[in-house]
Amino acid sequence: MPGLRILSRWLLLGEWRAHPVRALVAIAAIAVGVAMGFAIHLINAAAFNEFSAAVKSLSGQADIQVAGREPLFDEAVYPRLANHPSVAVASPVLEVAAGLAGQEGALRIIGIDAFRAGFIAPDLVGVAEEGRLTDVLADDAVFLSPAAQAWLGVQTGDTLRLRAGTGEVALRVAGPIQRARPGQRLAVMDIGALQWRFQRLGQLTRVDLKLRDGVDRAAFQKGLAAELERDYPGRFTVGQPNDADQASRTDNMSRAYRVNLTVLALVALFTGAFLVFSTQALSVMRRRSQFALLRVLGLERGQLLRQVLLEGGSLGLAGALLGVAGGYAFAAAALHYFGGDLGAGYFPGIRPQIQFTPLAAAVFFALGLGVALLGCAAPAWEAARARPAVAIKSGADEGALARLARVWPSLLCLLLAAAFAFAPPVFELPLFGYFAIALLLVGGIGLMPRFAALVFRALERGVLRLRRAPPVLTLSLARLANAPGQAAIALGGVLASFSLMVAMGIMVASFRVSVDDWMGHILPADLYVRTADGGNTGFLSPQQQAALAAAPGVAQAQFLRTRRVSLDASRPPVVVIARDIDLRDPGRLLYLVGATAAVPAGARPAWVSEAMLDLYGVRVGEVLRLPLGGAPAEFFVAGVWRDYANQSGSVVMRLSDYRALTGEGEVSDAALWAARGASLDQLEQGLRALPFGASLRTMRPGDIRAMSLKIFDRSFAVTYLLEAIAIAIGLSGVAASFSAQTLARAREFGMLRHVGVTRGQVYRLLAFEGGLLASLGVASGFALGLVISLILVFVVNPQSFHWTMQLHLPWPLLGSVAAVLVAASVATALVSGRYALSGGPVRAVREDW
Repeated sequence: MPGLRILSRWLLLGEWRAHPVRALVAIAAIAVGVAMGFAIHLINAAAFNEFSAAVKSLSGQADIQVAGREPLFDEAVYPRLANHPSVAVASPVLEVAAGLAGQEGALRIIGIDAFRAGFIAPDLVGVAEEGRLTDVLADDAVFLSPAAQAWLGVQTGDTLRLRAGTGEVALRVAGPIQRARPGQRLAVMDIGALQWRFQRLGQLTRVDLKLRDGVDRAAFQKGLAAELERDYPGRFTVGQPNDADQASRTDNMSRAYRVNLTVLALVALFTGAFLVFSTQALSVMRRRSQFALLRVLGLERGQLLRQVLLEGGSLGLAGALLGVAGGYAFAAAALHYFGGDLGAGYFPGIRPQIQFTPLAAAVFFALGLGVALLGCAAPAWEAARARPAVAIKSGADEGALARLARVWPSLLCLLLAAAFAFAPPVFELPLFGYFAIALLLVGGIGLMPRFAALVFRALERGVLRLRRAPPVLTLSLARLANAPGQAAIALGGVLASFSLMVAMGIMVASFRVSVDDWMGHILPADLYVRTADGGNTGFLSPQQQAALAAAPGVAQAQFLRTRRVSLDASRPPVVVIARDIDLRDPGRLLYLVGATAAVPAGARPAWVSEAMLDLYGVRVGEVLRLPLGGAPAEFFVAGVWRDYANQSGSVVMRLSDYRALTGEGEVSDAALWAARGASLDQLEQGLRALPFGASLRTMRPGDIRAMSLKIFDRSFAVTYLLEAIAIAIGLSGVAASFSAQTLARAREFGMLRHVGVTRGQVYRLLAFEGGLLASLGVASGFALGLVISLILVFVVNPQSFHWTMQLHLPWPLLGSVAAVLVAASVATALVSGRYALSGGPVRAVREDW
């Protein structure tokens, strides 16, 4: 046993010393995959937990919450709740997102009754300065959390200016909030003052209830929900602050985004598994005679199998350890500099803290080690089962790879991939789509030995028909055609890296181009106007709308109003958009997709986004009920439109129908068309000359598109990073594979030198082989990547985010990466050839004498 341990250690360390770069590339690939996956998990877990904790902190000790299906409801229901015999304390709450005067962003303000909230949510009560205790009831006082003070750059005693309609509300910063979570941007003021200052008189957002001792919460919740539904149908939801619906709603906000990022991180891990396979396969091929000699000397088959697995597992062990450490460091840095949403905007206004989770670390560590062992399983099995009498002979390398040419396992993978690609989502996630992509990669790589042999043999026959065929090219094709197993190992690296890069590049480019085209369609006006760059407290009154329409240089004005309504307590709210839609041509303002239906006489038409079809089962031609104006309203679904702005679903209706149902005359946005001969500069000057012109924010369609694409690129920053890492790892793997194969052929080159082939011809031979292999790998990788991109674009994306897109191929990106791959392969072959020929022909072939 001691002798076996010494032998095992000698073989392992000797292989690492002989080929350190190849081992380091495999370790780096596994480390990057583990690090990115673990970091994304830590970031999202921290953000999700902090966001959930922040939501719970606002509820305090409330047992039951009564909220409206619309953002606001009439406070007339409050006395009924407060006087209920089972209720000890009822605390009314009003929330607004107040736009900041003169700058972007919005401040979340919670209006409370300080005396009642003290019994339910004491952390929300403001801390007034000594001698000014009445500030908690003052109509001009606001209390800010530390994060909000730092964000706004104000201190106690400063004045804060917020937007209310087209006017400003000046509030005095009276002090801090009793307790606020780190990074939580929050303000609190008296509920009456908030209603008055921001024109929300008689309106509430929710009512928090503290029940009397001994009251069963579940029974009370069920009974109260039934009472409110009977007396106020479709107006209220009754739930517990910490119930499953709220957790599910918070989780649904970002689940698809988190899962997709994690899967993208595992792409690097898949590449690492293949690099371990390539490394171990080439190592086993090069040492077949050494392993055969050890078998002859008494080493058992199982011991040799364990040795090769140990070598591959050591790569996985090192990579997984580095990955866990690197993932934690990356997550800490990302949370510090970018926040918890990685640019996607799912968790605004919070500052989560990184927490190391041993269970998740163990899972990702096991995943890294597992893919390494999986990658070296086939080479280890081949090394153990090889016959010593055959393996000990030189030149039997290709025979060891003969099993790679089996076609039926790869065809089975491709058939299963085709079947899974059309499978429905599981838990609203495209799990079968991801599985189909993995099977496509495995099947595509598995077909490379047979495909390479067919292609190079066909090329060889074509070249031989030429009268003056270059001898070096003929020799290169003959070698590639008769050694498909070794060619496939090099081709697999190119195929894996380039196909994934092609798929990701096409998917992101398709999404970006689709978003740009979509914005070009839904932004037909010359100028867009609103009163604030954020929040829901800015609006235009009917008189101001008339003034905008009559402003100098305005040929036409259209207006828009948005609000959120809840259709399902376990899902985020649906956005209702009221616009000046022409029933004769709704596609003028909406990007319609799919079939449409004629609107029956007297019906209210509505157009739903694609997400409504998946999440709520809405269908064209059916009736949709929405809570508007304090009661359910019926709409006829006339069509489906593409909406990239609202992942949780949206409904577009005519502004006239919205006003008739709600009685609201205010709007949030205006779209203006310039009169003939009037420039946009003149139009903007005319708007600024209006009495309320100083409060208007104007944007041109090009500016909106540029800003939106900037947000898009920020949201996909992590995707771009993962794509770049996959390309870098792929290039490193290609270089490692080519260099290993070139160095292993030193005896072959020595024999060629003996029969008269010059050093320059050997270099040209290697250049031809590297270029041909890389070109075939790029062509195959493009075909496979295109198929994978079709699954990403037409299966994974719609099942994840519930919207469709058009296919777009980024030819400049694909062409440049393909050229780099081919050039890198040729350069690697030449550099490795120079090293392989440095020992002289006699020394190279001495083992065969």
